[in-house]
Amino acid sequence: MEALLSSPRALFSVTPTACWPASARRRRRVASPVKAAAAAAEPAGEEKKPATGGAAAAAGDGQAAAPAPKKILKKKPVYSMKKGQIVRVDKEKYLNSINYLSVGHPPFFKGLDYIYEDRGEVLDIRIFETGEYALIAWVGIPTPPAWLPTYMLIKSDKLDYERI
Repeated sequence: MEALLSSPRALFSVTPTACWPASARRRRRVASPVKAAAAAAEPAGEEKKPATGGAAAAAGDGQAAAPAPKKILKKKPVYSMKKGQIVRVDKEKYLNSINYLSVGHPPFFKGLDYIYEDRGEVLDIRIFETGEYALIAWVGIPTPPAWLPTYMLIKSDKLDYERI
């Protein structure tokens, strides 16, 4: 029994890594072949000498190498509205837009009057390839929210919006 407890390898006939999948095994980091070749080509005791001549080399000896370029941060987009804004849809702009024409409603369709008369709340704003769009949900109307271009929305300054 003591022989078994003294060496855990005696308990296993196969090494543990042989039965694990290859993705679970740790991989050793190997030096890049390019770096290894460059290190082998350069003698260990010598430093690199600049290829430029005289005055330029003397002026550059005391200066450090050029700093790495800074990361370019993406600017946040500036939206024409903010979330929670109360809006309604401009009827003239909507009736002449591709959004209305793509739905295929008959002329003088009365089923969409709530978007011109009732208040809608901006839930989200995004900039797509075709422009800036807002996700609008109408207060008290049991309909799903709709993405509409912001150019056809009329902002309301007050929260107690009145129907026209």
